[in-house]
Amino acid sequence: MVGKNCSEELPPGFRFHPTDEELIMYYLRNQATSRPCPVSIIPEVDVYKFDPWELPEKAEFGEREWYFFTPRDRKYPNGVRPNRAAVSGYWKATGTDKAIYSGSKYVGIKKALVFYEGRPPKGIKTDWIMHEYRLSESRSQPIRLNGSMRLDDWVLCRIYKKKNLGRAMEMMKVEEDTKQPEILSTNPVEIVAATGPQTLKLPRACSLSHLLEMDYFGSISQLFDDNSYNANNQNTMTNVNVGNVPHHAMEKFQLGELSHQYMTSTNVNGNVPIFVNPAFQFQ
Repeated sequence: MVGKNCSEELPPGFRFHPTDEELIMYYLRNQATSRPCPVSIIPEVDVYKFDPWELPEKAEFGEREWYFFTPRDRKYPNGVRPNRAAVSGYWKATGTDKAIYSGSKYVGIKKALVFYEGRPPKGIKTDWIMHEYRLSESRSQPIRLNGSMRLDDWVLCRIYKKKNLGRAMEMMKVEEDTKQPEILSTNPVEIVAATGPQTLKLPRACSLSHLLEMDYFGSISQLFDDNSYNANNQNTMTNVNVGNVPHHAMEKFQLGELSHQYMTSTNVNGNVPIFVNPAFQFQ
């Protein structure tokens, strides 16, 4: 939203992005001492008489964040706590107050608040955020004057609505889950139908600890013993007659799809050592 009353006074390309120190030193301090601000783009609005989504229309300038000078009232007649209630909800402080310095001089305080719809303590948290700036020497009125509930003169408020990244990430995850998996294989046998929940099974990767648990290598002492190694080596190197074994049967045997008994029962000539992957014995 472009400035309403001051659009003709602002130069082309003007952007209002002051720092915390600049807001205190050049705007809030001038407002509290009745001096003119560098640019008259911050209106005087009691933000607690409106809901946050109504405030952008009350602002003089701003597109994603809006600035206001606002008074604060007491929550209780004899207390010093500010009244944070709004029309359909309330503002609740979050985090710790931040001290603002100009050089080495302490000049102000910044407080962050979140707007909740409903009434405490069952309010619903929204994405509306307020940064409230007040002077370090803010002139609060500990004693009510003429029955007034005014707590102090002015504070400066910056209102904006944060981007909800959680919802955006959730929507992206839903879109990814609804996408069909890509078929990377060109082999017709390995292609999985897009409409089916089938997946390709990969051989289980056996770690050393898993093989030891299955007593495949025996005990630790046997693992490092030469005699035990030679005995265990017979489990992984199996002599199979493969002279007349069909090529497709040999491939299935190496992949673990045919049992050792099947291969040894085949009456063929030749005696070639075949390495059997031990990982397939645990499938």
